[in-house]
Amino acid sequence: MESEPSDAKNELKALIDNVDEPLKKTFEKPIEPIEVYIAVRESQLIGMTGYSKKGLPVFALGLGLSTFDKASVDKYVQSHIQINEYRDCVVLPEATKKHGSYIGTCLKVLDMTGLKLSALSRIKILTTIATIDDLNYPEKTDTYYIVNAPYVFSACWKVVKPLLQERTRRKIQVLEGSGREELLKVMDYEALPSFSKCDSSGSSKYSNGEIIDCFSLRHPFHSELYNYIKQQATNRKPTKPIKIGSFHVQVPEDPEGTIIAQTLESELHKLEGEEKVVNAVHSLKINDGMQSRLENGDTK
Repeated sequence: MESEPSDAKNELKALIDNVDEPLKKTFEKPIEPIEVYIAVRESQLIGMTGYSKKGLPVFALGLGLSTFDKASVDKYVQSHIQINEYRDCVVLPEATKKHGSYIGTCLKVLDMTGLKLSALSRIKILTTIATIDDLNYPEKTDTYYIVNAPYVFSACWKVVKPLLQERTRRKIQVLEGSGREELLKVMDYEALPSFSKCDSSGSSKYSNGEIIDCFSLRHPFHSELYNYIKQQATNRKPTKPIKIGSFHVQVPEDPEGTIIAQTLESELHKLEGEEKVVNAVHSLKINDGMQSRLENGDTK
């Protein structure tokens, strides 16, 4: 009677080990050549803006303008893992020391400025990233704040929401406009992402024609991150992602994206007449061909 639970445990351990090994190897080396690293940073917008009033690191993500189309999918996944590891190994310990008490989570502000129907083609890569987080980095984000959400967001949210764990959905707050008023309740003005310092919606990638500091490679966060990764590669000491009660995320099997496309189309019909969004979705198709083109660097 004990064999079945034992077999299940062994199978789960094998699954986790298979996931850990490529993750470990991924984190040990920087993204090369440097031109590819720069391309990833310019199309996967993320940065750190400061700390909350409780001492939690504040990360800004420009999801609406992140195209994920300047490098192969594995490079974006590698980048995401490296930022997670840097957060856990460096940022959070420094926050604990700075605040004087244990800090084990962060806040994330997700800017949806520029979100378009083309985001549908990025659902697979975003789902991959979300799965990695649930497997290896559970409970590392305290709250997700969504700001500058355009009217298309409500349709996209109906597609994405079922793919998220319930514990993750409970952490998401959609704020009005730039979210400035609500965010100032949990962080000081200096820690606000630039796209939330304005009362109205604004671009998360550009401000007065210049790249916002937190997304720039010139920002201390990115320069220190890159130097740390290079140091890890030089030391050649395996760094294994820490799992805290991690488990596998069940993603609906939909290889051709039929369910996702039908769900989105249904939601978009409710918006019929607004910039012809319904006609736009008819021309979209998510399939493994799209994934292959991304992996081969073909962004046309």
